Amino acid sequence: MKLLDNKVAIVTGASRGIGEAIALKFAEHGANVAFTYVSSDEKAKALEARLQAMGVKAKAYKSNAGVFEECEALVNDVVKEFGTVDICVNNAGISKDNLILRMSPEQWDEVMDVNLKSVFNMTKLVVRPMMKARKGSIINMSSIIGMKGNAGQSSYAASKAGIIGFSKSIAQELGSRNVRVNSVAPGFVETDMTHYLKDGEGAQNYLSQIPSVNSVLPKISPMSASSWLPT
Repeated sequence: MKLLDNKVAIVTGASRGIGEAIALKFAEHGANVAFTYVSSDEKAKALEARLQAMGVKAKAYKSNAGVFEECEALVNDVVKEFGTVDICVNNAGISKDNLILRMSPEQWDEVMDVNLKSVFNMTKLVVRPMMKARKGSIINMSSIIGMKGNAGQSSYAASKAGIIGFSKSIAQELGSRNVRVNSVAPGFVETDMTHYLKDGEGAQNYLSQIPSVNSVLPKISPMSASSWLPT
């Protein structure tokens, strides 16, 4: 039996990058996957086919998670098509990096809608089927930038910090109903969204802050190891 056999998962923003990897990993563990995208029909259909080839039910939905009405239609369709929602991964996200003096109100609003308002939209809508089943898991994708901040990324940092505070609050609201809410804050991950940083100074700053394995693991000599290894 696989870890997520017959579970139904919604993953927003899953036609590429981290969302795509999550959808594939869930399918590997037996989950049926409904995922959203906003632009590339070709990539979405390709992922849908890959997931179905893994022996699970999968369907791509063209839906903007930052628009409440579209989220409402999505969740209703998923419940009708798949029967329920066990897991919701709020992964949809964008960045519109700019210094505050150059950032337009429209850029700020777009980041907030896609990154933060989407988490409210989807959480509010999946809570009902989860509470009815008295079980569920909501996973909200934040970022290390939401914890540390970064020059030129005030909108992105604010949206990701908001996700952390939101997740902590909703976890307290839903814990008694057996619905878990967590946020995940990855560091720098090379995806389509971050590719422009790959060779720049910003990426090197992120990478330099990642500790090496040797710096975080204790040094154990062969002799000392023998004292705790099972015989």
